[in-house]
Amino acid sequence: MPTHSTAFSIETAGFTDIHDITSRASRFVSSSGVHDGMLVVFVPGSTAGVTTIEYEDGALEDLKNAIARVAPEGLHYAHDARWGDGNGFAHVRAAMLGPSLTIPVLHGRLGLGTWQQIILVDFDNRPRERNVILQVVGE
Repeated sequence: MPTHSTAFSIETAGFTDIHDITSRASRFVSSSGVHDGMLVVFVPGSTAGVTTIEYEDGALEDLKNAIARVAPEGLHYAHDARWGDGNGFAHVRAAMLGPSLTIPVLHGRLGLGTWQQIILVDFDNRPRERNVILQVVGE
């Protein structure tokens, strides 16, 4: 089964900075020639994650608020005590969201819902250059 891979970088601001990467993923799938298969989206690192959401201000704000309630900044994190970098909250948030996402490719297109976009979320406590790996498998 053919496999196609690519990667790109995004400059982020950290602190739950959200980026819509749907168009990049869609263009990649289109250019791959895969008609039916799966796309894997992966972000290397332990302080960022990927998921899907309706990319509109209200839903994005709701997501940020929910994440802040579950793993707030300003708490004691054992990671911070050991490493002193102050981003223990970012590691917990990223672990909860996850570093990868699999999306079906149907008839040469991403099998996303009408209002569903793919997002990269950077939780770190500083700006970063994030790499995103896309890999499509199928026929």
